Amino acid sequence: MITIAEQLPEDIGAIDRILDKAFGPAREDKTSYAYRLGIQPTDDLSFVARDEDGIVGTLRFWPVYIGNDAISALLLGPLGVAPKRQNAGIGKALMNHGHRAAKKLGHSAVLLVGDRDYYKNFGYSSASAHAIIMPGEGPSRLLCRELTPGALDGVNGTIMRADAVHVISSRQDRA
Repeated sequence: MITIAEQLPEDIGAIDRILDKAFGPAREDKTSYAYRLGIQPTDDLSFVARDEDGIVGTLRFWPVYIGNDAISALLLGPLGVAPKRQNAGIGKALMNHGHRAAKKLGHSAVLLVGDRDYYKNFGYSSASAHAIIMPGEGPSRLLCRELTPGALDGVNGTIMRADAVHVISSRQDRA
């Protein structure tokens, strides 16, 4: 049986191992990691999925701002599930739990970098429809979801780190 709980400090090693296996050792070279480096995840929004063998999945949310008006939002990720436990509904359970928790805490919008075909199942759509950009990421992979209807109405611009620093990627924008 899977249980979802808040991440504990002693979970970090297991989480890193799951993410390394799920995404490979170069995962920290991705543009979205630059928005997390040196920033603490959002309080009460870092989760693990556990079974009888230990941690089998993880999900975290990070604070970011959008545009010149510095509209507050969350950056989801990474969502990771141990490879041998993928396709068992663990990622879905983490996503649904995370969205409910974020909404309960008063957050109104979430951004992520990922596969649209997977994340559309959770209500995500292209952030480019709102003219929201993440330098270094192609528009097809930057997605958004409103937790509160209308939260992104009129919101546009570049995503900034929680410390209000713009991330400039030297990589080519990804497709």
